[in-house]
Amino acid sequence: MATFKNFEDMELWQKSMALTIQIYHETNRAIFSKDYELIRQIRRTSISIPSNIAEGFERDGNKEFINFLYIAKGSCGELRCQLYLAGRLGYIEPNRFQELLNFALEISRSLNKLIRYLQESEFKGKKYK
Repeated sequence: MATFKNFEDMELWQKSMALTIQIYHETNRAIFSKDYELIRQIRRTSISIPSNIAEGFERDGNKEFINFLYIAKGSCGELRCQLYLAGRLGYIEPNRFQELLNFALEISRSLNKLIRYLQESEFKGKKYK
């Protein structure tokens, strides 16, 4: 697995930001406009994913990074739940729902792979050199 100097260089962070942008675009649609609570919650959840990846990376230690990756993974699950709700309420078209769900699942799998890699790595982070 590649090493990164900045979280911005991580494809996983970039993809999670792209998903967040897509969630913002989707929740800007008129059909969502009256459900302020769901809009706020689904946006906050999507923001949590790249934010926790970034915060964990900046902690400079694998244990802390892993912890924040688990939080991001949890947020990914929460986002999928909210997507199901939005889909069942008719706020998201079925094809678009499936695209967003698949994207969230891809990010969740990538988070899991990174967590496993870090758990098995002998490098424990800059803070523990």
